[in-house]
Amino acid sequence: MVNWVMAPPHAGSGGHTTIFRLIEYLERTGNICRVYLYDVYGGDAAYYSRQVRRAFPRFNGEIHDAAGGMADAHAVVATAWPTAYSVFNDRCRGMRFYLVQDFEPWFHPPGARNVLAEHTYRMGFHAITAGRFLAEKLRAEYGMTADSFDFGCDSTYHIVNRDGVRDGVVFYAKPDVPRRAFELGVMALQLFAERHPHIAIHFYGARVGTLPFPFKDHGLLRPSELNGIYNRCFAGLSLSMTNVSLVPHEMLSAGCIPVVNDAEHNRVVLSNSFVRYALSTPHALADALSDVVSTDNFVALATSASSSVSSASWEEAGRIVATALRRSVTAYAEDQPQDQAMARSISY
Repeated sequence: MVNWVMAPPHAGSGGHTTIFRLIEYLERTGNICRVYLYDVYGGDAAYYSRQVRRAFPRFNGEIHDAAGGMADAHAVVATAWPTAYSVFNDRCRGMRFYLVQDFEPWFHPPGARNVLAEHTYRMGFHAITAGRFLAEKLRAEYGMTADSFDFGCDSTYHIVNRDGVRDGVVFYAKPDVPRRAFELGVMALQLFAERHPHIAIHFYGARVGTLPFPFKDHGLLRPSELNGIYNRCFAGLSLSMTNVSLVPHEMLSAGCIPVVNDAEHNRVVLSNSFVRYALSTPHALADALSDVVSTDNFVALATSASSSVSSASWEEAGRIVATALRRSVTAYAEDQPQDQAMARSISY
């Protein structure tokens, strides 16, 4: 039995997509998962429950409001820093875990939110992180115990046009999310547009309005629509000032070469020779995009890039998470006399 405590999901949330992929694996392998919605703004849990059912129809478990308290479970999992306080303070039984998909203190400038986010890593939870970078950071700087999983490859994204007809580049544009460095991407693409006026530029993620160069503004796209865009593009610009997003893996799968800002947190998690890294300057990023669109025999490059991630599986990520839960809960329960019966019932 696993309680998952999360903020209400919103359209296009990669973090929630990852959470529910892991939940679906646990359910598929015979485990019961419950979702507890924790909304710092006091929103209507019934409304958000319907949103969860609509966005993640394969989830079969119960959905409750965390404000009403949680039932006992083998594991209780926080999924973002505000939810960690709910998990820490709730009186239900169960070992505490923390699914960490990014280093959230970096989301905020120095101040209360920055400090409150950082304190959650000192609550004594066992971390399960998206990628090795976060696990290493939490162990080294906060003394947390931690396991990590690698991103899987969503089969929605794949090469469609085997003849290799591509005529553009694409930018994952999130102007309201500072860690995605929207302004830096725009400056790089303005330079790129001046050099390559014949190459189409596509934006997706959010509507961005008018810019000083021509581009196609797709806004928020469904995965099937997004795969079509990737298959039309030589390269994709994906900037991550904190932990890397799912986007570079999606691009690679479709044979679209991701251009990513060079940073330790990106290199450790991606670890793929087809990713093009560049300094976080407009000129360096524009140079990297230009280099990709000028590649000879791009079809061969795209095919190899796609093959490089074909073995990455969300099934494997789910297995790693299930193993980490089982091992940690078993050890925890054996040390708690009142929970020894619970330890014998674990089935992950």
